[in-house]
Amino acid sequence: MGLAGVVFGATVTGRVELSDSRDPAVSKRKDYSGVVVWLERESSHAAVSRPPRKFTMEQKGKKFTPHILAIPVGSIVDFPNFDPIFHNAFSNFAGQPFDTGLYAPGTTRQVHFRRGGIVRVFCNIHSNMTAVIAVLETPYFAETDPRGTWRIDEVPAGGYQLRVFHERASESNLRALERSLTLSVDDVEAPLMRISESGYLEVPHKNKLGQDYSPPPREHILYPGARE
Repeated sequence: MGLAGVVFGATVTGRVELSDSRDPAVSKRKDYSGVVVWLERESSHAAVSRPPRKFTMEQKGKKFTPHILAIPVGSIVDFPNFDPIFHNAFSNFAGQPFDTGLYAPGTTRQVHFRRGGIVRVFCNIHSNMTAVIAVLETPYFAETDPRGTWRIDEVPAGGYQLRVFHERASESNLRALERSLTLSVDDVEAPLMRISESGYLEVPHKNKLGQDYSPPPREHILYPGARE
């Protein structure tokens, strides 16, 4: 049988809307990107094994890019430093803790994510640098685009739990959006998911030693290409 006769599975699509946001990108520009949606097989189904994958989270302009990254368990993430200054990516709570150590411009470090969870990423030098890596125990996941739409292809038939993560939503709001799906070979459009950011407060974080950050270095003097 040729590939034309093989049924790979269903395509699951949907859309997310964000509300009650203080972020201008959301409240003014209606940018609903960065929400992670995934499908977890029910316990009665065997887990799907796939080869490890590699992803990249850049450090450039004193920002992690992408800010939200979804990956399957077992993946390796590169953290290249494209700034003319030193960086030290780390995570010390939830998900999988790691510490790349201090490293120079033009170099990179790798982290192998071996267990699932939400990993909040920081820089030990620059307190304003934050990101999130959603390490998922499934290969069936997607991130929303600016319109809030998402798409997961080639999902085998069976029972699944639909889950969602948004960094500025409460756990109770996200749990309320979970639902069971039973898939066949037919494509499925999931109901619209509305996520409120009401009550979200950004809590200042500590450095990797659990201490307050020191005043930022005057990097524009040490490194002419750097910005304060």
